[in-house]
Amino acid sequence: MSLADLWFVLFILIIAAYLVLDGFDLGVGILHPFVARTDGERRVVLNAIGPIWDGNEVWLVVGGGVLFAAFPIVYAALFSGFYGAMMLVLFCLILRTVAIEFRSKMGSAGWRAVWDYVFFGASLGLAVLLGVALGNIARGIPLNEAGEVEVNNIFDLLNPFALLVGLTSIAMVTMHGALYLNLKTEGMLQERVQRLVPITMVIFALLAAVTGAAVFLQQDPIADGYLANPWRFIFPIAAAVVVRESFSLASLGPLLLVAYLLVSAPVLAHITARAAGLPDEDDG
Repeated sequence: MSLADLWFVLFILIIAAYLVLDGFDLGVGILHPFVARTDGERRVVLNAIGPIWDGNEVWLVVGGGVLFAAFPIVYAALFSGFYGAMMLVLFCLILRTVAIEFRSKMGSAGWRAVWDYVFFGASLGLAVLLGVALGNIARGIPLNEAGEVEVNNIFDLLNPFALLVGLTSIAMVTMHGALYLNLKTEGMLQERVQRLVPITMVIFALLAAVTGAAVFLQQDPIADGYLANPWRFIFPIAAAVVVRESFSLASLGPLLLVAYLLVSAPVLAHITARAAGLPDEDDG
């Protein structure tokens, strides 16, 4: 294994760590205005992620740093070609921070409701943007002879496959957030969250299956990587098994912590599977 391979593995693990550690933050943001019906409950939801949400985003910064240090050409191509998308990501990250800080500046119910939905929209938007980015990178981005991304605007990135991965990302972080809130809440709020846990798991499982089927039905280069190296199927199989076991454990109450820890594994397995599915140089 070369040094470049080691850096690539490190980058994948860092991005996976971000999705695991900040994924439930996004999920909590998406669920926030719907599971919490009073201001007190919404404070509980925000306090559940309050001490950790900003620290979790450091993983995204570290990922960008690794990309800059180890793969500067890729960094330059992506950050220039995806400039508009990157600005939207930063905008969503900023809005999440602003929403949390500003909602408590006034006691008005309308004021707080506005910032609650800003927090929801920014969380949802960030999940979509990251999913669409992953879908486009997995499919491949057209480059010209100068190594520049041939994308005219952000709408060029909204192809059906990327949007499907974006929807799957929303389902994944929502499932993650529901399990996290189930651990951190109690009473009526927890009961409402518990009713959502199996629903979010089923939706994620279905969308993940559709995404996998789309890869093979469209004869995507990712499918070629799997067919040329069947051992790579261990990653999506592991993800499916873990989601199934998490679904069983989530209904057992006392084992909910185990379910939450297990459900983090599909995130790592999913992104690792995307990387493992890319065709090798000798695969053609």
